[in-house]
Amino acid sequence: MKKPLIALLMLISLGAHSQGPDNVMQFSIKEAIDFSFQHQKDVLNSQLDVEIANSQVKETIGMGLPQISASFDVKDYVKIPVSLIPAEFFGGEAGTYEAVQFGTQWNATAGLSASQLIFEPSYLVGVQAAKTFKELSIKNHDRTKLETAVSVTKAYYMVLLMRDRKNVIDANVSRLQKYNSDIKAMFENGFVEKVDVDRIQVTYNNVLSEQEKFQRLIEITEGNLKLQMGLPQASTINLTDSLNAEEIKTIGVSIDKASPEKRIEYALLKTQEKIQEYNVKRYKAQYLPSLVAYGNLSSSAQRTEFNIFDPAYKWYPVGIIGATLSLNLFDGLQRENKIRHEKLGLRKIKNEITYFEDAIELQVSSSRSSLANAISALKIQEQNLELANSVTNTSKIKYDQGVGSNLEVLNAETSLKEAQSNYYNALYDAIIAKIDLDQSLGNFKY
Repeated sequence: MKKPLIALLMLISLGAHSQGPDNVMQFSIKEAIDFSFQHQKDVLNSQLDVEIANSQVKETIGMGLPQISASFDVKDYVKIPVSLIPAEFFGGEAGTYEAVQFGTQWNATAGLSASQLIFEPSYLVGVQAAKTFKELSIKNHDRTKLETAVSVTKAYYMVLLMRDRKNVIDANVSRLQKYNSDIKAMFENGFVEKVDVDRIQVTYNNVLSEQEKFQRLIEITEGNLKLQMGLPQASTINLTDSLNAEEIKTIGVSIDKASPEKRIEYALLKTQEKIQEYNVKRYKAQYLPSLVAYGNLSSSAQRTEFNIFDPAYKWYPVGIIGATLSLNLFDGLQRENKIRHEKLGLRKIKNEITYFEDAIELQVSSSRSSLANAISALKIQEQNLELANSVTNTSKIKYDQGVGSNLEVLNAETSLKEAQSNYYNALYDAIIAKIDLDQSLGNFKY
């Protein structure tokens, strides 16, 4: 019954998102991130790790609770054991033995036993360590969600950028198609040479090829976005957010100082440090004694026939209670070496924390410089794009008026395509640089 229920819940979850015509799923960036938290493999597995850690905490706590067990044992002595008794006990010759069978064919024992840990220092440390391990699993889940949110955001913007570039290429195709038709008409009327027709045809063919290539690239980038979201590849999606170049150009470069405490990676390292400290304490605690109380109640029956449960025959009870105090006096220095081993591991983690505190300064500084450079490059490429558009329009007007050359127009078209490509690359670089800076500062919001 579980599989149909899971399938139903997935359908309900999928249906929770707005859908357009033909069941096209629509996502904003926020909706795409939220969807990935419910369906992306890494996020789901890290959530399962949290649940596993929670079970381990309960399992560890259970070791300190009363341990109760029951047993029931039945034996059929097909051959009753034989013992040799000196024959003189029965009036026989001294130095000889008489074979005698003791016991009955059927024997049964029912028992109930219980034990309780009274004092075990390493147990208390173990419980604290298990709870800290659960905390580590929760932080790791948070890190997985952050990394997934970053990946989805970057993939989302890549799809938007590719679609915008595709629109620009479509416009290029339409413009060159008209230009190609005009040149052919002029050639037929004897106003231009065949070489002019061939040149524009080559350029037109190239832009058609580029149009097809970008259509395939859009499918690839959409497939990557679906993968990051945990969405089936066969799904059809519509992105409701759009690129806003003006907003991107005005992105401010944050002057916030690097703060390790805001980074989930730092929290993970500090939690690992705490767990390692508990490991040291756990082995040190083994120098102290442990005390366990126990009790056992059992009853046995011996029968010549299989009438064990016949109330007419007696069962013979036995009961004991006791306690065991244990102290490991010498273990060949194993504990000493285990403690030393864990202390060295603790030093390694402390070194990792120190390195991270130093590295984050450089990471933030580098990300801040990358964003400043990306915004500057975007503004320059936007100016270049405007100039390339102006040159293209001017060259076309000059050619139409008979004062420009066909080659001049084609060179302008080539420069325009290059400017468009550089502009969109700079636009994407600025977006990625902003995301990377927010992530390095611990300010990425999802």
